[in-house]
Amino acid sequence: MNYRGLGKTGLQVSELGYGAWGIGKTMWLGADDDESLRSLHRAFDQGVNFVDTALGYGDGHSEQLVGRAVREATGIVYVSSKVPPKNLKWPAPRGVSAGEAFPAEWVVECTEQSLVNLGLETIDVQQFHVWSDEWVSQGDWMDAIEHLRSQGKIRYFGVSVNDHEPANGLALVNSGIAETVQVIYNLFDQSPEDELFPAVLARNVGVIVRVPFDEGALTGKINPRTRFPEGDWRNNYFGGNRKERVWEHVQAITRDLGVTVDRLPEIALRFCLSQSATSTVIAGMRSLRNVDANVRAAELGPLSAEELEVLRHHRWVRNFYRA
Repeated sequence: MNYRGLGKTGLQVSELGYGAWGIGKTMWLGADDDESLRSLHRAFDQGVNFVDTALGYGDGHSEQLVGRAVREATGIVYVSSKVPPKNLKWPAPRGVSAGEAFPAEWVVECTEQSLVNLGLETIDVQQFHVWSDEWVSQGDWMDAIEHLRSQGKIRYFGVSVNDHEPANGLALVNSGIAETVQVIYNLFDQSPEDELFPAVLARNVGVIVRVPFDEGALTGKINPRTRFPEGDWRNNYFGGNRKERVWEHVQAITRDLGVTVDRLPEIALRFCLSQSATSTVIAGMRSLRNVDANVRAAELGPLSAEELEVLRHHRWVRNFYRA
């Protein structure tokens, strides 16, 4: 496993991180707690030392599993979590005040609940689960962050940038307040390269890349015949004719690269790792098979300049999170 600096935190984190949304057992259906714990331990045993979870993942269930696995781990594992917005609005809409989404007492209350769920004394990176750059100079949330730092309950602060809105984090990055940003970046949505990545490199802000496989679209396993369990949120994400559109784009990528579709997950992960701004890529890995495959892909390192040039032409920015 290779490691990179997480911005100015000084932490050396594994290039491959463990994304723990899917083990929360809500929205993503089909997770099994025993298998989730095995996958966490397998990841740690293979050098993964960064886990990203959230209070909102299964109402704390993901945090509970992560905490148990981290406490049982033989080495150091860094944990990042997230405070949900008090108004429960995802993504953060324009014009909403910081006081409505993240009042100080809410930030403290949620962080303390996360610590209980995790069974840990400190969260290495605490994040806001949504963000609006309007909040940089609003509200009392910064008081809460400093209070939590002074008590040793969190070490560093960051935000999870709104879905497909990488520019809506530039003011925060340039303010110097945050040590990290989490952002959607993948072979389809390459837009963080335009403005956000140059800014984080200039300010030495760590980047946690999420959704490297576009919720499964870039695994090559989503095609017009794909079906999801009733109640699984992917029925909406890939609703209408979206599976057909995804499959057309996947076929074009593999054709242009001259590879078979089974290599697409490896290529998608390595694409994210080819960006120097990337600190770690958090992939959902609910099974041992997925852990092993992602570790193997990460070990291969960045793609070649020729491969990246081909993939630049497959930028496809759209927002499937919205109906």
